[in-house]
Amino acid sequence: MIKACVIGWPIEHSRSPIIHGYWLKKYGIDGSYEKRAVAPDAAESFLRNLEQEGLAGCNVTVPLKEIAFAVADHCDPSALAVKAANTIWLEDGKIHAANTDTYGFMTHLSLEAPGWKHPDKPVVLLGAGGAARAICHGFLEAGVSEIIILNRTKERAENLAKDFEGRGNIRAGDWGDRVRCGEWASVIVNTTTLGMKGEGDLGVDFFSADPDCVVCDIVYVPLETKLLAEAKRYGLKTVDGLGMLLHQAVPGFERWFGVRPEVTPELRQRVLADIGA
Repeated sequence: MIKACVIGWPIEHSRSPIIHGYWLKKYGIDGSYEKRAVAPDAAESFLRNLEQEGLAGCNVTVPLKEIAFAVADHCDPSALAVKAANTIWLEDGKIHAANTDTYGFMTHLSLEAPGWKHPDKPVVLLGAGGAARAICHGFLEAGVSEIIILNRTKERAENLAKDFEGRGNIRAGDWGDRVRCGEWASVIVNTTTLGMKGEGDLGVDFFSADPDCVVCDIVYVPLETKLLAEAKRYGLKTVDGLGMLLHQAVPGFERWFGVRPEVTPELRQRVLADIGA
């Protein structure tokens, strides 16, 4: 039996076992995937003992992604760019790491809004944390010419932009610019936790937004956040956060279990049922 898991602190909220359990059953694989609560001070030891634990690898969620990156013997370009890892596997006795959040977000965006790219308009990222870093890398890989990062603390946005210096036109804007950014952005992505569980308001005004602007949220509880609901009210194309979660799981499953899984409507419905959407 091939075994994998997801680790985090806390870990109770993770839907990863639903996703991987669905695929294990669908493809008839003799395998298991479970949650493991691992505290930050125990994460390095856990990762270095995956083989002894009988694990082919694991997913890593907050707050352990940076630790996983630091522990890995080999990091692929996605992990190196983001400086964090969410997918770990063993290869020739070595710990390998990737960050599949980039893949998950960009895949879902391209499926839901295939015409999102406009060469003469910037992409706007709200927030400057780890998710913003992963998504910034994805847009750069896709050839976006300008990315503007808006964060409450401008210094954090400036630091993120500096980390990607030389890869494109990336700059920090003022947090107040978010209010009317729909007028000039091709894509707006909320990478903050504002809107999670219906709490908080980003204060973006879509009254005079460009009708081609695409609005995305990485929050998936609720599935339709206040940001997405407001964008829909003005007829804009919206992309929810659940697709990113589903698609980011694909590369890890393939690494551990040897089958490239498919994200299906049935899988999406199973996760939606669990979050009560």
